[in-house]
Amino acid sequence: MKWIASAAFGMEGMTGRDLKHLGMGNVRVLDVGGAEFEGGFADAFRANLWLRTCDRIMLVMAQFEAKTYEALFQGVKAIEWEKLLPEDAGFPIRAKCVKSQLMSPSDVQKIAKRAMVERMKSAYGSDWFSETGAVFQVDVSIRNDVVTVALDTSGEPLSKRGYRTWNGEAPLRETLAAARVLLSGWHPGQPLYDPCCGTGTILIEAAFIALNRAPGLTRKFAMEAWPCVPHEELEAIRAEARKKFEEGRKRPLNIAGSDINPEAIELAQRHVKQAGLAGRIGLSVKDMRDVMPGTDVSAEEKGVFIANPPYGERLDNIRAAHAVAKQLGALQRRFPGWKLCAFSADMGFEKEYGRRATRRRRYYNGRIECEYRIFE
Repeated sequence: MKWIASAAFGMEGMTGRDLKHLGMGNVRVLDVGGAEFEGGFADAFRANLWLRTCDRIMLVMAQFEAKTYEALFQGVKAIEWEKLLPEDAGFPIRAKCVKSQLMSPSDVQKIAKRAMVERMKSAYGSDWFSETGAVFQVDVSIRNDVVTVALDTSGEPLSKRGYRTWNGEAPLRETLAAARVLLSGWHPGQPLYDPCCGTGTILIEAAFIALNRAPGLTRKFAMEAWPCVPHEELEAIRAEARKKFEEGRKRPLNIAGSDINPEAIELAQRHVKQAGLAGRIGLSVKDMRDVMPGTDVSAEEKGVFIANPPYGERLDNIRAAHAVAKQLGALQRRFPGWKLCAFSADMGFEKEYGRRATRRRRYYNGRIECEYRIFE
């Protein structure tokens, strides 16, 4: 079977690399939207469980060209839905249209639904479907007149790890936080410190990586309710992931962070506990100007700062964003040999920081265009 591991702009390559590390077949990174791979239901479940920068795992049911609604109807109807969907299956439809002749998502939804019902009528000899059983979320995506019809195996987006039930101001998605850690060049043997950690997402994602903890370990996926999947095999895969975490959690961890906002630190402590990491991540209420070698982190070891600082477009306060950039520049100067990585939409960040970044990558945090700057 063919699958798409969907990912946000800029994270396609990381998702493709992780699929290869998981041993998936025929991995191909897409120009937009993620990466493709081949495998069975067990492979898709493993991808849901382990991918850190991916949004969803989609089963590709068909791909065809459609410039008219009739072509769309016939293409969707030709799919052998009855091979996967039981008679009582729920099959809601999402639609997305980009640069195509068919540009009305609501019309695409209606046509695709009608086509599926017609196919199911023929297969089951019924005129009415209760849709009270397992949910098979159908995605119909049309780009440049090419239709991709897929089933969403994930359910909730994979960024929903299950540990973050309280959000602070402008939270960073878990997938984006994991990407920041992976791109930083940090390795688990090094100290890692977030000087404006907010509710702790970057710190938790780094700990998951260091302790070999599958990001989806404690949550459920939509495909687990499908009658057509090998449930015993899926549970064995999850049990294996639990075992890896039990072994990995014995490793030493040198991860800590601080924030000037006491409420943010209180939320971070709750999230750390819910992630199963109580007592493993150091957290404190502190102005980043007070973070000092030998007190907050070792003065000898060379580590990595990773920060998602407040930036002007988000807080509507450019002066405050510039002040934070200056403070981050001063922070790195207090820690010679440390690397500092900052994710910000502030285009004046480097000027205020005091030097140009060694490397930079562009991403989106929601609809806000940001740059991830790495200062070696």
